[in-house]
Amino acid sequence: MATEYELTLAGGTPGEVVAERAFPDLAERPTGTAPLLVSALDDRYGFVATVKSGRSRFVEVLSDDGNWEWEPEPYTSVMFRMAKTSDLDHQVVSMLTVVRRVLSTGSEDAAFFVNGDILLLTRLNGVVVKHRRDKWWAIHEGSDQIVPG
Repeated sequence: MATEYELTLAGGTPGEVVAERAFPDLAERPTGTAPLLVSALDDRYGFVATVKSGRSRFVEVLSDDGNWEWEPEPYTSVMFRMAKTSDLDHQVVSMLTVVRRVLSTGSEDAAFFVNGDILLLTRLNGVVVKHRRDKWWAIHEGSDQIVPG
C-alpha cells in the first residue's frame, strides 16, 4: 500500500512547464506524452512523481473546517506516490521541497492534499492556509519551515 499526495494548480499552465518548475534537474524531470508525465524517483527520493493536466478537476477533501470542494478548470497536478517501505522523513522533505519550488515559481491557486481526502494546504488569491497543523505539519520535522505559511 502506498501513500499518495497531490498538489493541484488552477489554470492553464502546461504540464511540461510545471514539471520544469518542480524538477529543474533534467535527469529528474517527469517525461512522457502530455498530458501525463512520469518520473520514477524511488531510489533518490522515495516516490514516483507524475504531472497531469486536464480541462477540469473536482476536489473534495476534508479541511480543518469540514468538507472543502474546489473545481479548477483547467488544472495541472503534481502527484507523489510513496511506498511505505521507504524512509518517511526523507520522502516528506523531498516532496515538500518540490511543492515549495512549484508554489514559489508561480501564482496559481493551489491545493495540496493526501490520499485524495485530507487537505493539507491551500493557496487562494495568494493567501496560503495550512490545514492539519498539529496532526500532519507538526509531526514531520522541518516541514513547516520548508513550506512557509
